[in-house]
Amino acid sequence: MLHIYRTTARSKRALIGYEHIRQILVPPTGRQQRSPLCWPIRHCSANVRTFDTMLSTRRAEARKSILVQVSSERSYNELYHYCSQFGTIQSSHHYRVDGDGDGDCHYILLEFGSSAEADAAMQSGVFSTERPGVRARSIFLWFRTGPKPKLIAQEEPKRSLALIDGTQPIQEAELNGLLTAAESIDDQVTVLHRVTKLNDLGKRLRFLAVRQLESSLQGMFPQAVAHPFGSSVNGYGRMGCDLDVIMDLDSRSGEPPDRTSRLVYHTKATNPNERTQVQRQLESIGDVLQLFLPGVNSVRRILKARVPIVKYHHEHLDLEIDLTMNNTAGVYMSELLYLFGQLDARVRPLTFCVRRWAQSVGLTNQTPGYWITNFSLTMLVMYFLQQLARPVLPSINRLIQLSASCPPQTSAPVTRFGEGETEWAYTFLKNPSIYGSFRSENEATLEQLLVQFFEFYSQFDFSQRAISLNLGSTILKPDHSPMYIVNPLETVLNVSKNVNLEETELFRMQVRNAVWLLEAHGKETGAPTEPWGLVSLFGPKQQERITPQMFFTKRLLNVKDIFDEVPADAPTQYRNPAVKSQVAAIQRATKAELHKLGAGGGGGNSNRTGGVEPRTSSPMEGTGVKLKRNTKRR
Repeated sequence: MLHIYRTTARSKRALIGYEHIRQILVPPTGRQQRSPLCWPIRHCSANVRTFDTMLSTRRAEARKSILVQVSSERSYNELYHYCSQFGTIQSSHHYRVDGDGDGDCHYILLEFGSSAEADAAMQSGVFSTERPGVRARSIFLWFRTGPKPKLIAQEEPKRSLALIDGTQPIQEAELNGLLTAAESIDDQVTVLHRVTKLNDLGKRLRFLAVRQLESSLQGMFPQAVAHPFGSSVNGYGRMGCDLDVIMDLDSRSGEPPDRTSRLVYHTKATNPNERTQVQRQLESIGDVLQLFLPGVNSVRRILKARVPIVKYHHEHLDLEIDLTMNNTAGVYMSELLYLFGQLDARVRPLTFCVRRWAQSVGLTNQTPGYWITNFSLTMLVMYFLQQLARPVLPSINRLIQLSASCPPQTSAPVTRFGEGETEWAYTFLKNPSIYGSFRSENEATLEQLLVQFFEFYSQFDFSQRAISLNLGSTILKPDHSPMYIVNPLETVLNVSKNVNLEETELFRMQVRNAVWLLEAHGKETGAPTEPWGLVSLFGPKQQERITPQMFFTKRLLNVKDIFDEVPADAPTQYRNPAVKSQVAAIQRATKAELHKLGAGGGGGNSNRTGGVEPRTSSPMEGTGVKLKRNTKRR
């Protein structure tokens, strides 16, 4: 594990030492004599962890861990010596959560050598008589003040925390300082990825939340399993990302029953409407979360959505969690993205950079809407890496072919869950040999790939073509959606169905602007104190260059105002002061012209006092101008 020791960001590039950047860039392989600037960033080795292996490892870590709230990180030594009586403590991590008004809440995550030792520590806990509440045992405890500890012998070694404030994301000023001190855009992309990605502690805390969900329901449903998916497990999560979980109440429902047993369980009849059944189950699970689980608050049930969901916040983990059921496609998509990231080491850093750029220019938004999502951006990056002359990633159809030619090395049974899963999800995703079957011949650096990404989509024909990761090429758009990305799991669906025409055109303009920024603000072209590379690409001025308002011209006057009947004594309201002054000028000029016409007509009427007025003219109301009645109107 690479531990990054952060320093205070400084404005000048020279103040951030090269050794600090080197600690981030050099992989923890022990080969420190090699310069990080010439470190090859190519495909990963064949000996990598599969998606299932990663999940089982994280679950085992959570099974051996407990979370203890303490007064501060200074309580660690006392906590360590107290908990050592239950077993060997393998690792410990500290983090804090912002409090309301009584100060921050400090927590220490302890990992024991075995799950039995963690259970022994948890079972030793007692319930507080000062804090009334539901007496439910869990892995979330707090360390109360005890008797003064005895003096520790000098020869006994003191343990130090592996991580302090491990969940605090890097500040913007500090990140800009690190990026400015880098030697190239290639190093900037690497630094951005390594200091903003979800760290080891963040993953541990998320699997603690998964364990709490499972243990709370396994009393009634022994086969209940919570499946995490999304950015928390696919390798593209950043610090502070949400946790997405799919709850499967019967993970062994697809297994054939034992025909020799004559005893059959009675079960509750389900609603024939599957959607209604899922809604009722999620509603009941939301009640359990709100009433009985420690740390869970702000439970929101969004049951009328296309995919029913329960959202809640975990105050001890400082984590937002989305819980759903029977949505197996999310797990398969997470495994596919994890596989792409394992096939080549440049995939994840490039994706992080593109996501950060899209956030800085306003292309993405945390709330759902008609803009591009991070998932759609990830699909765009994956397709770009597939269509290169020397592909960095293969198409999904190519992976299926490679999986057929590489039989699994082990015959371990595959754990299936849910119903109606697509067939291709098991043709290669569950084959461990697929992780070493493809090697890219593309030697481009991250800087070159980033520039090529912007250039490629600045010329892409979104009006006619749709993107298919299964084929690794484009197809004709099946409908008139402004942006069409074929869902790899369900090819009849569009991943970017929500994106409207305005956001699609904005994306094209922003990628063109990004190409210009990278060319105009290189390290060698600007002054030492000026931002360059990714700093200029992510700068605050991006919002001022191109905004969605540029696609719309504000109306000077609403059409509705022209036809509305306005009382004579009511003044006309104008939304633009310039229009008001222009209308006033036109009115003054018109009155002047009418006054001239009236003066000319009055000069010819010499018998106003003594003669008779001509019958062929009559005064125009309100102007003093006389018009002839028998004049034909043209």
